[in-house]
Amino acid sequence: MAWDMYQEIILQHYRSPRNFGPLEGATMEGEEVNTSCGDHITLRLKVEPREHKITEVRFQGDGCAISMAGASMLTERIAGRTVDEVSQLTRDDVLKLLGIPLSPVRIKCALTGFSALGKALHPKTAPPTATAA
Repeated sequence: MAWDMYQEIILQHYRSPRNFGPLEGATMEGEEVNTSCGDHITLRLKVEPREHKITEVRFQGDGCAISMAGASMLTERIAGRTVDEVSQLTRDDVLKLLGIPLSPVRIKCALTGFSALGKALHPKTAPPTATAA
C-alpha cells in the first residue's frame, strides 16, 4: 500500500514537475544525459554569494517518469539550502526521495538530476590550451 502512495507522488511530480523551466541569471549549471534511457536533465542554480545559499533552482529536460520526478523532488530538497549542505547529499538520499525500490537501470534514471547537480557544483575546468612556440 505504501508503494502505491509513492508511485502516485512520482506520477504527480512527472505530470507537474516542480521548479521546471529556464532560470535567467543562473550562477551554476550542470547537465546530464542518461544514454540508456534517453533522459536529459539540465539543472541551474542561483547562489547568493555571501552565504552560498541556493536562492533559486530550476531544471529543464525530458525523460522517463522516474528521471523527471527525481529531478523535481531533488529541486524541492535543495532550494534554500547552502551549497555546503547540498554537497553533502548522497545518491542514497536522492533514492530515498522516490521511496520505491528500483532496478539498476531505473537507479540510473533516478540519479540523472543528481548527476547534473554534481556537475553544477563541481564543474570540470577546461584543460589548458597548448601555446605555439
